[in-house]
Amino acid sequence: MTQRATMVARTREGLLRDLLDGAYPHGAKLPNEDDLAERFGVSRATVREAVSGLVEAGYVTRRHGSGTYVTGTLPRRHALDMSVSYTRMIAEAGMEPGVVIIDQEEHPASAEEARVLQVPVGEPLLVVERIRTADGRPVVYSVDRLPRRYAPADDDLVASLYTVLERGGHAVQAASARLVPVVADERQARLLRVEPSTPLLHIDQVDLDRAGHPVMLSAEWHVADAFELHVNRRASAPEPLP
Repeated sequence: MTQRATMVARTREGLLRDLLDGAYPHGAKLPNEDDLAERFGVSRATVREAVSGLVEAGYVTRRHGSGTYVTGTLPRRHALDMSVSYTRMIAEAGMEPGVVIIDQEEHPASAEEARVLQVPVGEPLLVVERIRTADGRPVVYSVDRLPRRYAPADDDLVASLYTVLERGGHAVQAASARLVPVVADERQARLLRVEPSTPLLHIDQVDLDRAGHPVMLSAEWHVADAFELHVNRRASAPEPLP
């Protein structure tokens, strides 16, 4: 990343933090370019490019001859101590949820997939590749793999796969997830309508049914500025004093 691109990203992130912290509520006007340039120690051109990124994401809007105003379409926080329903999460954020099926196929379980899902190598897996949208904007790209026998052939895969698994007698009770920051490759950038090398949050997850049996593998890539995900943690019990 060039020095200019780095300064644009830092300025954009600083402004986004202001929006999240409520410094500029819905309908508020942003300071002018001169004030923002002085605050962030950058040029007006850098400020203009940073603000353009927020305009494209829908967080602020420019009014000709008036200024730039906050739209109210801000990232919402979501706790990761429970399974995520993206349809509900997007709706609760005040946006219209949508799902686009990119691909749907079957393939035999690899040795690694069979090990994690505790099925025989070669077991037919249903693989579903989807995009979740919020007000038409792609925000999550996911690839889900589950045993074909867990998903009735006539199920609507645009709906929640949790519902599909529940209908198949394998309702999800818990999950184990691993979060890794990554950058978008060419294909992910195209699907999520972001620039290549844009920061994404990658989540690898294994869903478990009520018996503790793994029933689905999920790989997800989240647009980093769409939602703020946070983790709730509990303090461990104190060790007894010697």
